[in-house]
Amino acid sequence: MALRYSVAIALGAIATFGLLMLMRAVIADPQPAQDTGIKGEVLDFVRLVQDREVIIKDRQLKPPPPPDEPPPNQPRPDINTDATIGAEITNVQVNVDFDAGGLADFSGDGEYLPIVKVAPIYPRRALTRNIEGYVLLEFVVTSTGAVRDPVVIEAKPPGFFERAAVQAALKFKYKPKVIDNEPVEVSGVRNRIVFEMSDE
Repeated sequence: MALRYSVAIALGAIATFGLLMLMRAVIADPQPAQDTGIKGEVLDFVRLVQDREVIIKDRQLKPPPPPDEPPPNQPRPDINTDATIGAEITNVQVNVDFDAGGLADFSGDGEYLPIVKVAPIYPRRALTRNIEGYVLLEFVVTSTGAVRDPVVIEAKPPGFFERAAVQAALKFKYKPKVIDNEPVEVSGVRNRIVFEMSDE
């Protein structure tokens, strides 16, 4: 066993020495490098840029269109609103004192009665076009006298006064209907609001 290791070590040393000598012989080349010089022709490329004529465009901004003339001062609209229940809405502010519960006096049975009716705001779009018309609303008078669920039944002309009429109706105050000394809701109440412009 020891003989095998000895032979392997000796062969390894000889192989290593031989490789080192071979590498030394390859590196130590006695012939100097020869300067072969540059062979062939050198070409220089010169790119000529052609002169181009500069075109100057005179761009002028178009003047903005003249602003629309403001509408002439329109007379203040005179809004007349008539209720189908026999009450008339006027531009006069009505001040009504309510108790802490927000209800009117329930001393006896009776029908609902209007207490406060707010005049609607004349729509600006209709005002600038001198448009008049009316809106017929239907809503519920609650047991507290407030207005709930206003619905447009008819509007002439359509698309101008509906929103203003609904917003005004939501601010109406009524003395609720009383049955057996108890306030009750009344549905199907109709109110016609007329939008007219004064002649002044």
